[in-house]
Amino acid sequence: MSGRRSKWAVLVIWLVLIAAGGSLGAKIGHVQNNDQETWLPSSAQSTQAVKIAEKHFADRHTSGAVIVYTRAGGLTAADTAKITADSGALKDVAVGPVSAPEFSTDHVAAFISLSLRTSPSDNNVLTHAVDRSETVVRDGAPAGLETKVSGEAGSIRDFADVYSGMDGALLGAALAVVAILLLLTYRSPVLWLVPLLSVFLAAEVASGVVYLFAAHAGLLVNGLSTYILMILCVGVGTDYALLLIARYREELHRHEDRHEAMRIAVGRSISALSASAATVVLASLCLVFGRMTSTRGLGPVVAIGIAVVFLAMTSLLPALLVVLGRWTFWPFVPRHTPGYRAGAEQEHGAWARVAGAVARRPRVVWACCIVVLAALAAGTATVETGQTQAQQFTKSVGSIEGQKVLAAHFPAGASEPADVYVPSQSGDSALRVVESVPGVQSADIERTAGGWTHITAVFKDAPDTPAARATVHRMRSALGSAPGETSDAVVGGQSAIALDTANATKDEEMLLIPLVLLVVLAMLMLVLRSVVAPIVLLLSVILSYAAAVGAASLLFHAIGYPHMDRSLLLIGFLFLVALGVDYTIFLMARVREEVRRRGHREGVLTGLTVTGGVITSAGIVLAATFCVLATIPTVSSLQEGLLIAVGILLDTFLVRSLLVPALSLSIGPGIWRPGHPETQAPPDGGRPVETTRADVGA
Repeated sequence: MSGRRSKWAVLVIWLVLIAAGGSLGAKIGHVQNNDQETWLPSSAQSTQAVKIAEKHFADRHTSGAVIVYTRAGGLTAADTAKITADSGALKDVAVGPVSAPEFSTDHVAAFISLSLRTSPSDNNVLTHAVDRSETVVRDGAPAGLETKVSGEAGSIRDFADVYSGMDGALLGAALAVVAILLLLTYRSPVLWLVPLLSVFLAAEVASGVVYLFAAHAGLLVNGLSTYILMILCVGVGTDYALLLIARYREELHRHEDRHEAMRIAVGRSISALSASAATVVLASLCLVFGRMTSTRGLGPVVAIGIAVVFLAMTSLLPALLVVLGRWTFWPFVPRHTPGYRAGAEQEHGAWARVAGAVARRPRVVWACCIVVLAALAAGTATVETGQTQAQQFTKSVGSIEGQKVLAAHFPAGASEPADVYVPSQSGDSALRVVESVPGVQSADIERTAGGWTHITAVFKDAPDTPAARATVHRMRSALGSAPGETSDAVVGGQSAIALDTANATKDEEMLLIPLVLLVVLAMLMLVLRSVVAPIVLLLSVILSYAAAVGAASLLFHAIGYPHMDRSLLLIGFLFLVALGVDYTIFLMARVREEVRRRGHREGVLTGLTVTGGVITSAGIVLAATFCVLATIPTVSSLQEGLLIAVGILLDTFLVRSLLVPALSLSIGPGIWRPGHPETQAPPDGGRPVETTRADVGA
């Protein structure tokens, strides 16, 4: 990879990949599928309802819109005439029929319902339809008449506006954050450019590979997975680069030939890097067993991104560094130093002192860490899941304002009634059952087609509330226990979607969380060739995750966004456990190497000393990269970025730096059971190295 000739071959190969990947990656937006069905569990009633509606009652790929009108002092005669005229004019924009205007009893507000054309791969189709609707209702509107587009179409348009152009902006912001942190880390005007360039090129190639899988292998890609792919590529790629460059710097002190130094650096880093990448890849692929279609698609996207980044950081980056030579480290150029010893205090003074503090009182250190983490974990009692539509944005948008008007002047569920589909011969009996369900304001038969009857039910509660979801549950139970073909009824609509999504998410947690933990445990056992250490490390990661959720929940309450989407807990778990184990692998792989040379105690302390700076820098970079998500004005993005950042920082500064080394010292050599790394010969065949106080800072 970094030999005198092979480095050029590596660069040529990557130039070809970048040329192809860059052009394909630019097309990733064309294969995104943000259709409603992709966010639903495939077997749920709400998904079946969508399919029945598309097949028998509406054209495929439509979205419901609600045009909301209001005037503070009451609608005037001119307003009423305009609203009535709009119900006819909107037929040129709508797909299917447009409802007659409905006026509130206080005659302050009115609304018109219609369906608009959408596309699973191009949000612009729906956005343009919403814009045309707004043009119709605003053209010739009396002064002072306020109009908003609400409903599903309005919400999707608002999300599209929020995320419009964010692909490049997010990548640019993430790279800018990483550039600043690399400058501070290396204090070199040149070196920071090399890993940054490698990471950027890896992200482009990863996008191209994802595009190929989406276009030709049926991989589901949506807006969420695209943004996560970019953030992960930048953050994880920089972490790998930091670890490799730190090891390369060490070897440059030991070897005059930079090619030999890089060969050894890659050789001694590859096991930790490959174990880290394999852990994240396998943990991500566990998502393919999820119930939600979007969850199953996210796993392979993340896995592809991590795999490409790993290949880039272990081939492209070493080749670039060797081609450029030692001068890239200027002004702190690592010179060949005979007798150089990693862990010397002049190289790692601060972390040598941390190692010394851990060595003096390991029991006190790990006890205090556990108390702090447990106290933060207690914050999980404040977790509130379930977001209403009004709680999904960090700024005011038209669909939310329209929903507030509807809630204030109409029955709460009037704008988005539930959809009930029953076999045609059971329509009348099903209608009576639906009308008798507590929580239903009114119900009507819309029409019959394809052997199905469509019944709409207006709830007394807003469609995105727990009360509305409870009404859906009661309605399904009542219809399911009714005689005849009424029991074959399917209940859909926004409230049903919310209920089915919540249930599917809980099922995913029950299945995927234990599965991810088993994968992580197996990888730790494979890497460390031990049973005791992996169990201890896995327990520390679980405690760290609980502390992160608790701390983040308290933070969400403090900033005014206490309600989180339930799916955040699973996504947060995947990234915090998989990425948290990364740093533990980096640390413990080096510790095991040092234990073979120096013995258990000095090996643990030396491993902590020499990895402390680079792993801490990596943690800060990754946390800062995820914080970029907070720039997107949606509550879910803000919370996702903050949760993962908080978790990574806890893992970096508390778990990896203090808790794990202290536990390793307290447990002693038994932590490596059934293996005994102290009894093995050093990798270079030499004798164990004697350790001085300068080596460990104690």
